Amino acid sequence: MKERLVEAIADVREDEALKLTQAILDSGADPQMALEACREAMAIVGKRYEEGEYFLPHLVLAGDILRGIGERVKPRLKGSALAARSLGKVVIGTVAGDIHDIGKDIVAFMLEGNDFEVRDLGVDVPAETFVDAVRQVRPQIVGLSGFLTMAIDQMKATIGALDAAGLRKAVKVVIGGAPMDDAVAKYVGADSYGADATAAVRLAKAWVGRA
Repeated sequence: MKERLVEAIADVREDEALKLTQAILDSGADPQMALEACREAMAIVGKRYEEGEYFLPHLVLAGDILRGIGERVKPRLKGSALAARSLGKVVIGTVAGDIHDIGKDIVAFMLEGNDFEVRDLGVDVPAETFVDAVRQVRPQIVGLSGFLTMAIDQMKATIGALDAAGLRKAVKVVIGGAPMDDAVAKYVGADSYGADATAAVRLAKAWVGRA
């Protein structure tokens, strides 16, 4: 059934993907099976996008499918051994002035599917909110997302706020989004740029020593 779910997600067949997810959960199987299927399927979606077979609407629909699966799977994970398996904690959000969440949501979901505890702050998040969340959660990693070019300066301001609060050295910061790249990461003071969700997960695992 997992293989069918991977195929349904990769082919962006939403109704079928959600029905298969529910069937997996109703069967009593480990909910992690659905998350693993999402991880495998999104790798396929990403490859199809890079090769020009898929376009932005496909990514939007894939994001909707992941959200729907997440709504069904996450309640089953509570009280499980997820916390015991946790590789680390991540605080993630779309910076102030930007309300785009598709990429952020995919990254957050993929991190959760790879045994990270994620605090998703949502969109249009002020620097002060990131600072407060880092104080409370004590994550190893902070993810800053932005789709607009104006987000670049907000990322720089957020990292500056973490530094001013004495929290910057305690976390690794990764940025992501359409206008971002390695040069932007250097400009804003981030540790790295994540080209996609797979890259973000790879970085996170390397940073916590579980590559």
